[in-house]
Amino acid sequence: MLIVKLLQTFGEYLILMGKTFSRPERMRMFFKKYVKEMSDLGVDSIGIVLLISFFIGAVICIQMKINIQSPWMPRFTTGYTTREILLLEFSSSIMCLILAGKVGSNIASELGTMRVTQQIDALDIMGVNSACYLILPKILGMITIMPFLVIFSAANGILGAYATAYIGHMLPPDDLTIGLQHAFNPWFVWMSIIKSLFFAFIISSVSSYYGYSVKGGSIEVGKASTAAVVSSSVLILFSDVFLTQLLS
Repeated sequence: MLIVKLLQTFGEYLILMGKTFSRPERMRMFFKKYVKEMSDLGVDSIGIVLLISFFIGAVICIQMKINIQSPWMPRFTTGYTTREILLLEFSSSIMCLILAGKVGSNIASELGTMRVTQQIDALDIMGVNSACYLILPKILGMITIMPFLVIFSAANGILGAYATAYIGHMLPPDDLTIGLQHAFNPWFVWMSIIKSLFFAFIISSVSSYYGYSVKGGSIEVGKASTAAVVSSSVLILFSDVFLTQLLS
């Protein structure tokens, strides 16, 4: 029974994405909504991304210094491991999990409210492709802005590590700098960006599906927001395993 329900949900999702990815009827209006969604979903998330990244970078640096550094290891090990953790997992995967909670619930509740108040039905009656008009700008806007959020996250995490070096005196800043530069592989940056593009699509499309498919009243809107966050988070974790294996 569960498998049948999952297959039905997946089929409905594919049908909705088929309606979504069609040519917009009015490109000028689409572009305005696209820019607005980039601002609402991405730019408005910069604050929480920078705040969390700064303190996580500081905490990672402290933990690496306390638990890994030893007389038998080079002094730059703390900076090296901090950089690898930020680039390979935190700035892409963990940050996208956090954004799934903020952005995903926002998208699902917005579309769910429009469905409950029959605004989507009104668009359909007027002959407008409501899926393309409402969902496509969110998906493209999220995919566009996500790489910048990942770069900001990694950079701010490194600033947090330097804060522990200068303010907390956990380790000499020169050792941290050497560790951050040691054996740097530029592909890790690209790998983080590529993973974030897939995660951005998952967050925006899955949340849009749950919001667009709401049936009932305001209580169902809340349930749809919760389901959107949970499903997006699980799919991000699953896809992270495959993408890491594929891109490494």
